[in-house]
Amino acid sequence: MKALQYRTIGAPPEVVTVPDPEPGPGQVLLKVTAAGVCHSDIAVMEWPAEGFPYQLPLTLGHEGVGTVAALGDGVTGLGEGDAVAVYGPWGCGTCAKCAQGKENYCLRADELGIFPPGLGRPGSMAEYLLIDDPRHLVPLDGLDPVAAVPLTDAGLTPYHAIKKSLPKLGPGSTAVVIGTGGLGHVAIQLLRALSSARVIALDVSEDKLRLAREVGAHETVLSDAGAVEAVRKITGPIGAQAVFDFVGVAPTVKTAGGVAGVEADVTLVGIGGAPFPVGFGLTPFEVSVSAPYWGSRSELMEVLALARAGVVSVHTETYSLDDAPLAYQRLHDGKVNGRAVILPNG
Repeated sequence: MKALQYRTIGAPPEVVTVPDPEPGPGQVLLKVTAAGVCHSDIAVMEWPAEGFPYQLPLTLGHEGVGTVAALGDGVTGLGEGDAVAVYGPWGCGTCAKCAQGKENYCLRADELGIFPPGLGRPGSMAEYLLIDDPRHLVPLDGLDPVAAVPLTDAGLTPYHAIKKSLPKLGPGSTAVVIGTGGLGHVAIQLLRALSSARVIALDVSEDKLRLAREVGAHETVLSDAGAVEAVRKITGPIGAQAVFDFVGVAPTVKTAGGVAGVEADVTLVGIGGAPFPVGFGLTPFEVSVSAPYWGSRSELMEVLALARAGVVSVHTETYSLDDAPLAYQRLHDGKVNGRAVILPNG
């Protein structure tokens, strides 16, 4: 089968031919119908050789949907041809967090060497994808694969981040979204659907801000040196009650702190890695800062239910598997507005 692999440190990914996988006992083989292109993959491919956490070659793709192609011995509850979405952050299945469906916070994943598809083990940018356990599959129930595949990360991750802040986002509140790309433009829709907050969106280009307005942002502000002042003019002295930074680099983290009000939630979703200073006098009183990761299995079900209800959708552009390197280059260059989706068997 064809697969898109990251094969050499510092080199672009390549489309190659690899052996077809076969399901062992308890496993499920999917024929991939769609795979999402994420900035996290670019971050992986920009890591230096020293300390690189994964074995190469690595088949990319941690967002995936497909149809069941074959079942390993002992698998029940699924049939060939079933359309499913892949829950990406795999865990051990038995620790205290996994027992709650929070495999994104598995307590033993590092110890046992468990990795998500595309982030340590073969991912969805291939004609077929091997799933370790049927619990990591969620029925699509009629959702279009292209529309659904970004929801497994670009939908699930902001949903998980936003859900904990909903008690603070009542009438008269403000939520700030920094970065309106793949995850951020979904976050805007979720905030509009799940809260009564005024939503202010920040990004570096007018094209990104135009998409933010199209999906529901009440106000848009250029993310530059004047962003804090511009947001504060909108919110007044109360500031924002929740700030979601989907970038995580030093300028955006500084902006997040600058627009947060007293008792606000500041959630650092982006993987830019910039630190956020916390301490008396460094932030408004009682600001809560968190850095969440992905979401739970039950939350993925909730996100897909929202999509079926027409509450949330993802702006997508599609590519063949042969053109997947181009999709990554366009994403790297900031030319993808929303989410790029690869069709491995399209």
